[in-house]
Amino acid sequence: MISLSGVTKTYESDAGVFPALRKIDLEIPAGAFVAIVGKSGSGKSTLLNMVGGIDRPTSGSVTVGGTAIHNLTQNRLAAWRGRTVGFVFQFFQLLPALTVAENVMLPMDFCGRLPARQRPKRAFDLLARVGVLEQAGKLPSTLSGGQQQRVAIARALANDPPLILADEPTGNLDSQTGAAIFRLFGELAGGGKTVVVVTHERDAASAVTQLVTIADGALA
Repeated sequence: MISLSGVTKTYESDAGVFPALRKIDLEIPAGAFVAIVGKSGSGKSTLLNMVGGIDRPTSGSVTVGGTAIHNLTQNRLAAWRGRTVGFVFQFFQLLPALTVAENVMLPMDFCGRLPARQRPKRAFDLLARVGVLEQAGKLPSTLSGGQQQRVAIARALANDPPLILADEPTGNLDSQTGAAIFRLFGELAGGGKTVVVVTHERDAASAVTQLVTIADGALA
């Protein structure tokens, strides 16, 4: 599903060149549940951004599902992300003025993969799948953190992408709720999705099928 070869990422600043990633070689099979772990500043999020096409390598190649995404134009890359990747973030990133169901339908509206009349039913089905259907008509601010993260996962599944990427998805949750979110990711991987999670919680990462440790921009 995912193949990184010789991926290096450097950033230039007034202090000089900073290497965020150093010659990363990584293979992740389809249907895997992967945790990327490491200290703060180790390069975890940069690596995730490479896989999701949010950032480009300075050198090396990134291939996802047979597509060499490092070679795509910005427009083609945006279209590829909409079809292929669902993103989950630490602070949920739900739009506060939209209801829970409307937040889940938003990616469907952008990509147009479903007729408009079918989108509400899919949103409700996804909310039921993650266990928060009863919250469908509420605003995000009325939900607990764990409920908001479940809504964010439903939104990430909106266009049925084969790849789910999550950046510190449990970092804003208590340990019990965080463990429940990890179980949900495991269920998604068991259903055929490829799930890659950045986390600093090694205990939570014990449920994954593949553990990737990164230190100072290199695989440890």
